[in-house]
Amino acid sequence: MKHWIAGEKLGQAGLNFGAFKPEAPAIGEMRVEVRAAALNFSDLLMIEDKYQIKPERPFVPGQEVAGIVSAIGASSKFKIGDRVASKVNWGGFSQSTIVREDTAFRLPDHISFADGAALPVAYMTAMVGLCELGKLSPGDVVLVHAAAGGVGLAAVQIAKANGAEIIATASSAAKLTLAKLHGADHTVSYASTDWFKQVKALTNGRGVDLIFDPVGGQIGTDSLRCIARDGKLLIVGFASGEIQKLPANRLLLKRAAAQGVYWSHDEDAEMLDRLTQRLLIMLEAGHIKPHTNTTYSLEQLPEALTALSNRSSRGKIILTVGDGNE
Repeated sequence: MKHWIAGEKLGQAGLNFGAFKPEAPAIGEMRVEVRAAALNFSDLLMIEDKYQIKPERPFVPGQEVAGIVSAIGASSKFKIGDRVASKVNWGGFSQSTIVREDTAFRLPDHISFADGAALPVAYMTAMVGLCELGKLSPGDVVLVHAAAGGVGLAAVQIAKANGAEIIATASSAAKLTLAKLHGADHTVSYASTDWFKQVKALTNGRGVDLIFDPVGGQIGTDSLRCIARDGKLLIVGFASGEIQKLPANRLLLKRAAAQGVYWSHDEDAEMLDRLTQRLLIMLEAGHIKPHTNTTYSLEQLPEALTALSNRSSRGKIILTVGDGNE
């Protein structure tokens, strides 16, 4: 078995591909033979030791996996051979990994491992942000930033499935086209300095009810220029590399709110179980479909991380291990 190790040297320069002996799962755990692993921007941050979760080094990065159960702990609710997808704190960029049972769910037979690996973090983050914290309702106008990225495209699909009107932003025409293909009603390039004026014009001056923002920086700050009265800014991440300083006066004048989108299986188990069932229903109905066209082999992790960091990819980046399309 082989996996990627992030060593003492930070960044991609510290990554090494090496052999390991698979562990036996403890009670409440199972070992999964990974067939696909998905990349997230937080993987870059964790490898660079800039993420809020800082595993002791060396460690195996990777937080989203799908594969086949190969070993189980005592009294397991899963069985050997089950197809599953799961979030892991780290350990996903590997041919085999240990997964907590309470973070995993069974993957329907007709859903590929590549698509399944895109669900546990990106789609769950969009579900938590829009449906749980944002209280998304049919008819709401939702602004989704970085709408062609993994979590942004998930937010577009979920908002559309719940009857929202969607304004999508991205940095290129190709990315805006992709967002529109997945449900966006309107698209705006935030390469324009007055993008927020264009957004407001699309709402006849009213502004948007929800803003889903994985970008931060100046984009996050300027978002409050086009928020509606009683609107909510959902702070998902800081892909720009800059944490925005929000002008509180704009929140006050619009009676608006800014809320962080963060969740964990330790603190939000009931909510995550409920949202997972809702997500699987939308998946089965065909209302959502991960865009997983950008794939690399496990051995190509450095190239995949480069594509993620320079934002050349669209949708979710997937590492396939064996036949990730099973």
